[in-house]
Amino acid sequence: MKRIVPIVLAVALFMETMDATVIATSLPVIAADLGTSPIALKLALTSYYVSLAIFIPVSGRLADRFGAKNVFRLAIFVFMLGSLACALSSSLEAFVASRFLQGVGGAMMTPVGRLLLVRAVPKADLVGAMAWFTIPALIGPLIGPPLGGAIATYSDWRWIFLINLPIGVIGIVLATRFLPFVARVRDVSFDWPGFVLSGFACAGLVFGFSVVSLPALPPVVGVVLIVAGTLAALLYVRHARRAATPILKLTLLKIPTLRVSIVAGTLFRVGTGSVPFLLPLMLQIGYGYSALQSGLVASASMGGAILMKFLAKPVLKRFGFRSTLVVSTVTGGALIVAIGLETLAGSITALVCLLLVGGFFRSLFFTGINTLGFADLSTRETGDATAMMAATQQVSIAFGVALAGTILEAGMAIAGGTVPQVADFAIAFTVAGLLMITAAVPFLGLSREAGDEVAGRSFPAA
Repeated sequence: MKRIVPIVLAVALFMETMDATVIATSLPVIAADLGTSPIALKLALTSYYVSLAIFIPVSGRLADRFGAKNVFRLAIFVFMLGSLACALSSSLEAFVASRFLQGVGGAMMTPVGRLLLVRAVPKADLVGAMAWFTIPALIGPLIGPPLGGAIATYSDWRWIFLINLPIGVIGIVLATRFLPFVARVRDVSFDWPGFVLSGFACAGLVFGFSVVSLPALPPVVGVVLIVAGTLAALLYVRHARRAATPILKLTLLKIPTLRVSIVAGTLFRVGTGSVPFLLPLMLQIGYGYSALQSGLVASASMGGAILMKFLAKPVLKRFGFRSTLVVSTVTGGALIVAIGLETLAGSITALVCLLLVGGFFRSLFFTGINTLGFADLSTRETGDATAMMAATQQVSIAFGVALAGTILEAGMAIAGGTVPQVADFAIAFTVAGLLMITAAVPFLGLSREAGDEVAGRSFPAA
């Protein structure tokens, strides 16, 4: 039971993380087949992240109401339906809608899987179980880019989504056979007004920034969406102050460690969220690499991320959260800026080295920030905090994709071309890296002892 439960749950996480990295590598090939541009196809990435941001907050309450095991299996099934719809898409609009449907399933898979794990595994075994559960989060991005590149280069890109069907069937069968029954929670309340307002806010803002500069749509469409999203966000803040159990509990932001984790994490993720979108496009459009070659280069960052998993705990214990996060933020952002500069030089060897080292520091940042956010929370508060952190994560990543696409589109408009140039990618990487560096500022306000208890740091009494 110690290993079988997390391994079964990990099937869904593996499918989700691999799918996200596979599609990023194959964007140029998919765009050509659908008769659109790779930059316009960023809407497919954005729609997925928006769907996650909308439905993640309600996933925990759905699991409590209808049973975590039932919702988990339903989530896999919805993700499979979305994958099939992607494979059958023949237009940009259909593909974007299909990715949104995939996101509905993805929004429930990982949070509900983590909830099942926490409730099914004894606390004494939880650390080891979490390790087994998170391994696919590293394996998926490691094999996803080269796999997607190989499929796009030597086969039909639609197989990228069709391979999810047998994996999903295996996940449902294993979940039915091995996952334990977890009792439903009685008297679960749903904040439907809050759900609608937060959903409109996320969708309006992210989609607005994504489409405001698309040549296929009038700029006014993006502006209207941005205004509507901002208005919905303001209305939600007003609603959350009055509701007894809001879907996103904003009062938790009074806790310094959680507030800093969300603010700094949002800034950092906007920068890092643009990299999986920019890198494959730059290698294929700028350098003329095949999808397979660009996928192999993109997977280099996961080597550093895997190494970090063995060093994060001793590093945090030795230096504490504030020092570790400031250094990892500045270093990680500087390495992305260096990628932008190296893009102009065109050395793939140097690029791989930058990705490898950068992957280490970015993964160290995420490990630290995700732990720090829960350092001062009570058990009762962790559920609401998880929903808030997960929602802001997905929105910030979507903003990163939108920002990167806007910079490339601006470069093409200025040059009067239809394809982004290497210099455009260099600017986009530089902007992303500088934005990541600004995430160090919120940490400066934390005390040196912040999070010491969860970091395992202890000092003798004076």
